[in-house]
Amino acid sequence: MNFETFLPFTVDPMTASVIAFIGVFGAIISAMLLMQGNSSKDIEDRLDVLAGKKRAKSDGPQVTRDALVKEGMEGISGAANRFMERFLNIRLLFVQADVRMKPEVFLMIVLACGGIGLGAGYLSRIPLPTYPLVFLVSAMLPFGWLLFKRSRRFKKFSKQLPDAMELVARALRSGHSLSAAMKVVVDELPDPISKEFNIAYEEQNLGVPVEESLAHLYIRVPNMDYKFFAMAVSIQRQSGGDLAEILDKIGRIIRDRFRILGQVQALTGEGRISGIVLMALPIALFFAVWKLNPEYVMLLFTDELGRKMVAVAVVLQILGAVVIKKIISIKV
Repeated sequence: MNFETFLPFTVDPMTASVIAFIGVFGAIISAMLLMQGNSSKDIEDRLDVLAGKKRAKSDGPQVTRDALVKEGMEGISGAANRFMERFLNIRLLFVQADVRMKPEVFLMIVLACGGIGLGAGYLSRIPLPTYPLVFLVSAMLPFGWLLFKRSRRFKKFSKQLPDAMELVARALRSGHSLSAAMKVVVDELPDPISKEFNIAYEEQNLGVPVEESLAHLYIRVPNMDYKFFAMAVSIQRQSGGDLAEILDKIGRIIRDRFRILGQVQALTGEGRISGIVLMALPIALFFAVWKLNPEYVMLLFTDELGRKMVAVAVVLQILGAVVIKKIISIKV
């Protein structure tokens, strides 16, 4: 049966795919907002109280319109929190990146970036089938910014770690306790290591064991070199030993590893630049040809064989990126 005979207008397949994408995305957001903790019976009781059919319970919270509006806004905020927590631990990412932002605000920024990307694509008159891809790429920009801040903070922490090990070792040799030695790191070194050690120091003052506070710091900053420090502290507290000497060796090993890593980065620089060029060349060539001859490029989206070729090209592009990453990534 040909359904086009029942329609007063014809729908382009690509337009239908874009509409279907927007519809599915909207359905997911709507389902997320509707999945609240209140049952239908509770909602009916509250509506009856507002209509004057029932009396509010004396031992329960008073039902008012202002309270319902406030609860509704908090329900949307809670739904956004549950949505972000379900798909990724966004709160941990905020802590690791040292970003003070609510998950619902971040979700609104993600949706706004996606909308801005769609608007820019519409103004630049890009091919219609690329609209979902533009939306996804634009919506992922806030996540990229968050991961960039997280990675930069981790790198700064790792560079400060040898100095922190030396400060702790010197403080231990001078007769200070481990807690006092961590306070020296807080006072002498800048962020982010001073902030993280300060959190661990305050946890110890509140009665948290040293091993547990150091484990919490590792969750916030999953650095392998710091893990050696936490393990050394744990072993020393159980079996004894010269912790200052161990920390000196850990700091020396970290410095040597950074030196070797710098040499590796210099030797693999040509491979990294080649990988970037090879990954960007097909995308740049696509837009260049589309600017010169749009009808020629649109065959990749209107023809069945063209769509298969685009899918294969995307898969091969991803595989190439993974292979190049494996070649140039040398663990030290």
